[in-house]
Amino acid sequence: MTAFWHEPDFDEHELVQLVHDRATGLTAIIAIHSSHLGPGAGGTRFWHYPDSAGGMRDALRLSRGMSYKNAMAGLPMGGGKAVILADATKQKTPEMLAAFGRAIDGLGGRYVTAEDVGMTEADMVAISRETPHVCGLPVEEGQAGGDPGPFTAMGIYLGIKAAVAHKLGRASVEGVRIAVQGCGSVGGGVARLLAKDGARLVLADIDTKRAEALAGELGAEVAPADEILTTPCDVFSPNALGAILDEESVSRLQCPIVAGGANNQLKAAGHGAMLADRGILYAPDYVINAGGIINVSLEYLARREGTRCDVGEVRRRVAEIPARLEAIWQESEATGQSADVVADSMARKLIGRA
Repeated sequence: MTAFWHEPDFDEHELVQLVHDRATGLTAIIAIHSSHLGPGAGGTRFWHYPDSAGGMRDALRLSRGMSYKNAMAGLPMGGGKAVILADATKQKTPEMLAAFGRAIDGLGGRYVTAEDVGMTEADMVAISRETPHVCGLPVEEGQAGGDPGPFTAMGIYLGIKAAVAHKLGRASVEGVRIAVQGCGSVGGGVARLLAKDGARLVLADIDTKRAEALAGELGAEVAPADEILTTPCDVFSPNALGAILDEESVSRLQCPIVAGGANNQLKAAGHGAMLADRGILYAPDYVINAGGIINVSLEYLARREGTRCDVGEVRRRVAEIPARLEAIWQESEATGQSADVVADSMARKLIGRA
């Protein structure tokens, strides 16, 4: 593995820790980008990478994205992320999760974890047996916490509606053709909310049967996973893995709006400008997809204070996402800077890195 400080995505990260536990087979990376606003908060990803450099790249990019996400969401939390490097079988054991929990606890509260790709609420419970610095735990009905997916989906849904109003001048998504990439917890949740409003959906997932099942439920179309990005539509909503927008893919988009929940959608700096040059309205991912971290952060903060947070407060804060997007788009149009550059500038000011 190349020294992480030579990685192009290293951005003065405060901590990058490699974790290895031979007895359990755990190999993980914990990255804290900024603790300017509070402890680094962000989920743990359990994923098999063809090489360890891919895991390091994800940890660095995702932790920086969490700094920006938490700052823009108005949370007293910094940015962190963890990646557990799964083997090809993606086997996860209780002993491995326990070792990972001990590694988090060893940081003394500098990093707070939650669910991400490949991790579940049950996994968070297992980790919580070793450390209190975990959120996304089961909670009573009506309280903040638990599965962050539905709140992430709600924020994306509200953000799509805001984008449609801003770009297309339409007060509703009824009849709007929306191509949804990814039909898992978040993408499926977004699709269900949009379907209730009468949107015309085209769905795709690497698991074709999952896409077909959701399409049958919602009366939607299905597109092959390798064709959804070029599907003619009003909104392309990426809700799977990131780094999908590059020179080639941006040139092939057939839509006026990109608004979805996948992290790090832009493969590199400059791809946001390519979207803007094509007249495509972009909703910066870490702004539109902040609903989940809002939910679990409020859970963690309340539990740390020995109190509870009502889910109504979560919904109130998630409902502020469209206004943040609108402020970004207005400044983008006023300054000529692309939406991603505007959002990054706003976030960096909030974390003291202007």
